[in-house]
Amino acid sequence: MNPLLLLDYAGVAVFAATGALAASRKQLDIVGFLFLASITGIGGGTLRDLILNIPVFWIGNTVYVLICVAVAAFVFFTAHLVGSRWKWLLWLDAVGVAAFAAMGAAKGMTITGSPVVGIITGMLTATFGGILRDIVAQEPSVLLRPEIYITAAGAGAATYVVADSLLAAPGVSAIMAFVVALAVRGGALWFGWTLQPYRGRPGRRPEDIP
Repeated sequence: MNPLLLLDYAGVAVFAATGALAASRKQLDIVGFLFLASITGIGGGTLRDLILNIPVFWIGNTVYVLICVAVAAFVFFTAHLVGSRWKWLLWLDAVGVAAFAAMGAAKGMTITGSPVVGIITGMLTATFGGILRDIVAQEPSVLLRPEIYITAAGAGAATYVVADSLLAAPGVSAIMAFVVALAVRGGALWFGWTLQPYRGRPGRRPEDIP
């Protein structure tokens, strides 16, 4: 199987699993599992394709949707066996971010040939599904956690763009991008890596503003 396609399927499966785990934390029914798994698994790629003005990937290949359904059903019957579903969610999310940063960058570069667009589509593909998951499940947003997140997606996407510009094979570029993004996000989770936060005066509540 094409390495890029395999990475894409894997990314959808892993992200769908994080959506289903979020559903398990909220004790939703099977429909809730299916919904959260699907919007997490295919949400980022859907936004990417709409921005690139190309056919949405899962409409032409429904295997992506079936992967989400299968993963949701599997997690529905097995989530109770997992000790810490929040930790699993974070680490599976890290794998999904790495896979989608590579795939999103590859698709952006293929469609437009622009390194800037490649990096942006890589970051959007890698993060938007997780953002939707957290909003719908009312979980603490991964964007508001202190550890590096979007930066990891950007590092992976940039790695793909650089490797591609050096004429590396697409599969090799994707693997390099995956490894870099996973190393950055995994390191952030393991070691607590952060960027320097804003240290100015905090914002006031709207009702306190005269």
